[in-house]
Amino acid sequence: MYERGGTGDQACTDAVRGEAYFARIRADEYGYLDEPAPGDRASAARGTAHIYLDHTGSGLPARRQLRLHAARMTGAAWGNPHTDSPASAPSTALVEEARRRILAYAGADPADYTVVFTANATTACRLVGEAYPFRRRHGDLLLTLDNHNSVNGLREFARARHGRTTYVPLSGPDLRLDEERLAAALAERRRGLFAFPAQSNFSGVRHPLEWIGRAQEQGWQVLLDAAAYAPTSRLELSRFRPEFTVLSWYKVFGYPTGVGCLIARHDALAALRRPWFSGGTIQVVSAHAQWHRMAEGPAAFEDGTVNFHAIPEIITGLDWIEEVGVDAIRAHVERLTARLLARLTELRHDTGQPLVRLYGPDTTHRRGGTVALNVLDEAGRLVDERLIARDSAAAGISLRAGCFCNPGAGEAAFAIGAAQLARTGRHHHGLDTIDAYLDHLGLPTGGAVRVSLGLSSTAGDVDAFVDFLRTAYRNRTPDAQGLTARLTC
Repeated sequence: MYERGGTGDQACTDAVRGEAYFARIRADEYGYLDEPAPGDRASAARGTAHIYLDHTGSGLPARRQLRLHAARMTGAAWGNPHTDSPASAPSTALVEEARRRILAYAGADPADYTVVFTANATTACRLVGEAYPFRRRHGDLLLTLDNHNSVNGLREFARARHGRTTYVPLSGPDLRLDEERLAAALAERRRGLFAFPAQSNFSGVRHPLEWIGRAQEQGWQVLLDAAAYAPTSRLELSRFRPEFTVLSWYKVFGYPTGVGCLIARHDALAALRRPWFSGGTIQVVSAHAQWHRMAEGPAAFEDGTVNFHAIPEIITGLDWIEEVGVDAIRAHVERLTARLLARLTELRHDTGQPLVRLYGPDTTHRRGGTVALNVLDEAGRLVDERLIARDSAAAGISLRAGCFCNPGAGEAAFAIGAAQLARTGRHHHGLDTIDAYLDHLGLPTGGAVRVSLGLSSTAGDVDAFVDFLRTAYRNRTPDAQGLTARLTC
């Protein structure tokens, strides 16, 4: 057991105790980051640890999670939960226990909410989109410009049913939403589904959850993308009460992958109408007469057999996160983010030119541990993010480079206007690669570098990344030769 420096809002308020606490966790549970992998000659030659800075891409599993999974799987037979056999009944019990634990973790009252298991947050979004009653005049879709493509894709369901999609723009260098434009959009007479992220996967901005209630007061239903938010913060769904919330559990604690969920209010779920049925989703069906009746509750949305080997590991993961302390994790990541932002803004070439350009807030106010940036050369020109991806990989640093599946935030960060984008439609000839697209827009690059911090991160990881940037790019213009064309973003 790990003894925390307090509980609730007091957790980990002592910075020294907090650092020692997480250093011990790093050594005990994530020590594989600091130990060369068997046969990994590259890491042995570098003589450095693996600097993992992609927690928004995926969390990392604690060693105890993997040990407990192996013990469970090798200690009993676990069968398909669609029956009451001696192998199946225990699987069913664990799946239902996982539902209860998720609701408790999310602060959601079981009387109001239920859990639908999915492959990931993307699948959870699709379940809502395909079954939501978008329609002309009375079923619009309202999106923020800062949205993951898994949410942006909902507009295709709305378009197919003649619903209108509206985007609310971002405002200012912090890449926060234009709240006046949002208030105006919510007040329009047309209603439907409003979807936004609790935390941006591009900039780390935390959008106010109070928007949920404001939207509902205007007659909207709300889909909350909590995938980037949940690893370091409490959801408190009984307080904010969105109709739909989507999550991917590997983002929270690394293992298992392939399991997400839709946390839905009972009334909102009951109003969805699925366009098809499959094994496990129906109560009764006739092949000859060609009729069917859907099951009730989560079963109507869980296509086929749920991942009954992986879902119980959500319980193991939540046990671990709750033992460490959600508030302690948030305080830890906030401290490291403040350190990272401060050190990045100090980086300069000898000319005085900044070495990096940050996108989003430069403080920890209303932001998470995701930081997007570009490296600048001595003349202030953007260094191609593919170079940083290549050089950081050689240095044993895992980060993300590109567009991060969030085109709206990227367009705002690079100040690409709607009129400029309209000239490069989907049918524009000759724009077969991302590079051709960028050339047509007159942009030096269309991507950024993203580093993101989490439970296993340390101050040493932050300092190693900043030192890498200083050593590799200060007072020099990197050679961009040999980079392959971008085919996708």
